[in-house]
Amino acid sequence: MNDAVLAKQAARAMRFFEAGVAAADPYAAVSDALKDAPLDGSPTLVIAFGKAAHAMARAAQKIVPDITRMIVVTNPENAKPLTGAEVHASAHPVPDAAGLAAGQAVISALRGLPAETRVLALISGGGSALLPAPAGALTLEDKQAVNAGLLASGAPIEEMNLVRQQLSQLKGGGFVQLAAPSPVTALILSDVIGDDLRAIASGPTTDPLGTRDEAIALLRRYDLWETVPEAVQIRLSADGEAPAPVDCDNRLIGSNPISVTAMAAIDADAQVVTKPLIGDVTDAALAVAKLALGTHLLGGETTVQLTGTGRGGRNQDLALRVALLAEAEGWTAPWTYLQAGTDGRDGPTNAAGGIVNDQTLDRIRAAGINPQEMLDNNDAYPALKAADALVMTGGTGTNVADLGVLIRT
Repeated sequence: MNDAVLAKQAARAMRFFEAGVAAADPYAAVSDALKDAPLDGSPTLVIAFGKAAHAMARAAQKIVPDITRMIVVTNPENAKPLTGAEVHASAHPVPDAAGLAAGQAVISALRGLPAETRVLALISGGGSALLPAPAGALTLEDKQAVNAGLLASGAPIEEMNLVRQQLSQLKGGGFVQLAAPSPVTALILSDVIGDDLRAIASGPTTDPLGTRDEAIALLRRYDLWETVPEAVQIRLSADGEAPAPVDCDNRLIGSNPISVTAMAAIDADAQVVTKPLIGDVTDAALAVAKLALGTHLLGGETTVQLTGTGRGGRNQDLALRVALLAEAEGWTAPWTYLQAGTDGRDGPTNAAGGIVNDQTLDRIRAAGINPQEMLDNNDAYPALKAADALVMTGGTGTNVADLGVLIRT
């Protein structure tokens, strides 16, 4: 009987998640945005970058009348051929040489544009790592070292991107400055909780999040300043002119709250948790564990401080932590908790996240695995795999952070 109930809960949780992902469909979002507020008829350079770039570019091709050139930069899984476009596949979350080549192609396309040419930027989550463009004397290796350190530190995305902006030619408004005097319109699919446009893909079409001094302070706070490459220290320590204000037509076309609202629309009995799950996964798990009986829908994006050598991601880690807390607090069976990333990829794994219930820990232990030891080693993936508790969606082609569903009867 319990197995049948858990199967129904799992199917219901997946329906909620799928509704949230569908609401972030990048093709529909771009189509709607351009129909509601069309561009003028100017010749248009289209540059799409991020995990949703391919679908966003396809939508623009259908609507924008005079595209002179189109560049698409996305992760390898979504980098399918697109007639009439130059498609670049680059790495995420740590940039690679392919991303560097893509960044150089974008910079070359933006420089020296005729004033009558408009630029349409199609921006989605992941764009920061996928489109590296080291500033000054910095190298790709310098950027890789900083990215890896920030990722391991558990710093929130806004702080990571504040640092990245100071090391890039394109981030923090650099994209718009390179295109000047050509006007830029940006359609933005947000993967940042709070939808601060300056933080999405490190804000290529916005004012920067902060200054070089603030970037140094952040690196010191996370004990990274002494370990970053010397060229990074030199770059951030040098005096620099304050950047000119960025003038761009920025339009937000999709976000985590929109997806949570879409989840709620499929079941009137479900309750939306208005406070997003952010910050360290340990605190987020405690917040989930405090929820009462019922069906709860959550959005957000947590962080994990890497102290071990295992394999997993923030969503898998959070799901496993909730299972342990539920056991410790004696939750009455049956219950189910799903936590997954809308892009279909959680950390450096092929899973979107995890779906746990009152049987998950027993299955993990039956496989000879200690779930707490796995968590301590940042190794949630094999633990959940042993219990058949991974959410496997494949790449979704979109990215609006993470979604969660808790069902307690």
